[in-house]
Amino acid sequence: MKRDGQKIVGVVVYDYQLAQIVDRAGVDIVSVGDSVGVNLWGQESEGDVTVDEMLLACKAVRRGVTRAIVSCDIPSSTTDLVSAARRLVGEGGADMVKVEASAGAIRTIVDAGIAVWAQIRGKGEGGREKRGGRHDVDSTDLLVAEARALADAGASLIDFRHSGPIAGAAVVAAVSIPVIGGLGGGPWLDGRIRAIPNAIGYTVAALDDQADRYANIAEVALEAIGSYADDVRAGRQIRGK
Repeated sequence: MKRDGQKIVGVVVYDYQLAQIVDRAGVDIVSVGDSVGVNLWGQESEGDVTVDEMLLACKAVRRGVTRAIVSCDIPSSTTDLVSAARRLVGEGGADMVKVEASAGAIRTIVDAGIAVWAQIRGKGEGGREKRGGRHDVDSTDLLVAEARALADAGASLIDFRHSGPIAGAAVVAAVSIPVIGGLGGGPWLDGRIRAIPNAIGYTVAALDDQADRYANIAEVALEAIGSYADDVRAGRQIRGK
């Protein structure tokens, strides 16, 4: 797709139902993110998620996806990356694993016969870059070098968080593998990834702010649940099966 100039569509989901929906919608990559701990289970941070918990989410998503590539995050607290990768692929059914690690660590996973989606980070929230400074040139050069090292180590994809248009475009041009991103990314990348609960407003935060989303499922659900409660309290027959 990168060679042909086609943008890659990535999504993050955590459950069987949404997995079926995004697969039917025709996305290219379905990522089971360790953000499941915060967004679905109410944990305080992604660092609280374990490999066993990721396996539960990965298996659910795998059951719902028949055509897209399924990737599963290796939790940041993991010490034995190869063992975790083997479990997520062998037990969880993932096609590849996603991890933020050194080129050497990526190579050990690839040498174990497992495809890796490597991750790098730009300069900060929103990927904003100051233009013209020596520091920015140095930062871009370092990110390009990191991306090349990961590609040389055998990574199949790179997730570039907070890329910004300068470093993002430079990294895309420097490596032959696709570079996609979510936070702080943009059209300068080979594709984008977005957490579907945030994109469609399936979070309680969508009830309290007016951020630009593709839908507001939380508002629809709040109204629907209220209508159900009204029917029960009024002694009316409830709708649906």
